Amino acid sequence: MPEPIDIEITESRPGLRLDRYLAERFPETSRGRFQQLITEGAVLVNGSCPKTTDHPRVGDRIQVCWPEAIPSEVLPENIPLSILHEDEDLLVVNKSSDLVVHPAAGHSSGTLVNALLYHCQDRLSGIGGVERPGIVHRLDLGTSGCIVVAKTDAAHGHLSAQFAERTVEKAYLALVIGTVRPLNGDIRAPIIRHLIQRKKMAVTTPGKGREAWTEYRCLESLRDASWIECQLHTGRTHQIRVHLTHLGFPLLGDDVYGERANARFFQEHNWKAPRQMLHAARLAFQHPRTGQKIRFEAPLPSDMAACLDRLRLAPIPEAPPPSRTSRASR
Repeated sequence: MPEPIDIEITESRPGLRLDRYLAERFPETSRGRFQQLITEGAVLVNGSCPKTTDHPRVGDRIQVCWPEAIPSEVLPENIPLSILHEDEDLLVVNKSSDLVVHPAAGHSSGTLVNALLYHCQDRLSGIGGVERPGIVHRLDLGTSGCIVVAKTDAAHGHLSAQFAERTVEKAYLALVIGTVRPLNGDIRAPIIRHLIQRKKMAVTTPGKGREAWTEYRCLESLRDASWIECQLHTGRTHQIRVHLTHLGFPLLGDDVYGERANARFFQEHNWKAPRQMLHAARLAFQHPRTGQKIRFEAPLPSDMAACLDRLRLAPIPEAPPPSRTSRASR
């Protein structure tokens, strides 16, 4: 039986129900699963059985008693992995862009989980109710870079808490369509599931959806494109892709959130990116056993480097001089 995980509420989250709070803290486990655990008495608040609709308050102590993990139906597969770091508690993988993290419809095999089951054998966390998944956070299909995997339940709980408390440093590199202005900025816009296209996310009005915060800076202006770095302060589904599209600069190669912009880019330049140009370049967090801050960097993949080089070779047109009218209006 996995050891219980103890949580102390240190930050006020008004209006956030207990089931939703736990789902945010452990994003690999669904809100519905936590509702079931609360109903079964596997979640205690200050030693008592709560309701799913209760609201955690500062100073509350929550204990989650995970049930014995059921055997995973996913089969181990000998899929090569680019491992940046591995020890007895965790490993950090440089995920390739074409690798799906979890098995799902259309991807029942050939995933990161399949590869981890083969590589780690029986040394992966069982938190979430299924034996040996180990996944603490996710990267989209089409996104490359750093992803951390827990080998033990204790490491899983510790890492999940860091993601929930936003102490994990996550830096992404991206190629976007258009000349980003301003060169540096914050995008603070809540995200909700798209009301019509349910596989997509969308920016919504304040007070709705889930808080989302992306900080960005332009590293280089290119021909009809920009090379930027993003810092994630929250970790919502498709966050960078949604926020940059909302700002007016969709990812190069992203046909889900930037289909029209990418079609125009192809017409003007007669080439297209092989996938969405997004790379989880750096990841830093506290080691769950030693408490030491550790940092990892995934090298830029060759397809993204090739796109960057191609855009750098394209001449950038000079800006026309301001007209007399525009000078007079100042």
